[in-house]
Amino acid sequence: MSNKKSEIMLHQYLTFKLTEEIFALDVAQVREILDFTTITKVPRAPAFMRGVINVRGSVVPVVDMRLKFEMPRTEKTVDTRIVVMEIAFDGQECTIGALADAVHNVIEMEPGQIEAAPKIGAKWNTDFIKGIGKYQDAFIIILDVDRIFSSNELAAVIERAPLMEDAPI
Repeated sequence: MSNKKSEIMLHQYLTFKLTEEIFALDVAQVREILDFTTITKVPRAPAFMRGVINVRGSVVPVVDMRLKFEMPRTEKTVDTRIVVMEIAFDGQECTIGALADAVHNVIEMEPGQIEAAPKIGAKWNTDFIKGIGKYQDAFIIILDVDRIFSSNELAAVIERAPLMEDAPI
């Protein structure tokens, strides 16, 4: 006997804040959440790439999601976090850190709570938005982390990170 409630596909999302907006990522792509730490700058990196950090012996590039979304640069506060996530690139998984003003919690949403991203002309690219979730009287922008960065942007970030392999972090 099947229970109708159990057939509803719930998805879990990690919510975080950039300026006053709430965003979410699929928890399956989130590896860990770190306190803000010293970020080593990388020469000639894209503007949104803040540098690299050491995560248990691995060099991980860190991007400023605010800059990527054309917001003011992220400033360090007691709530600033680095969300370490896995991104698919060129048929392989790449680890990348993303600055967030604050990380909130993991929420569950069913498909009925999520609407498609609005299409507002050719100038506003919404390809990296999976949808807009409605959760407790708030709208949450659900990101598709595999599509936030163009292949050229991601290649530039990944190419710059190994330059720091020999540098002390």
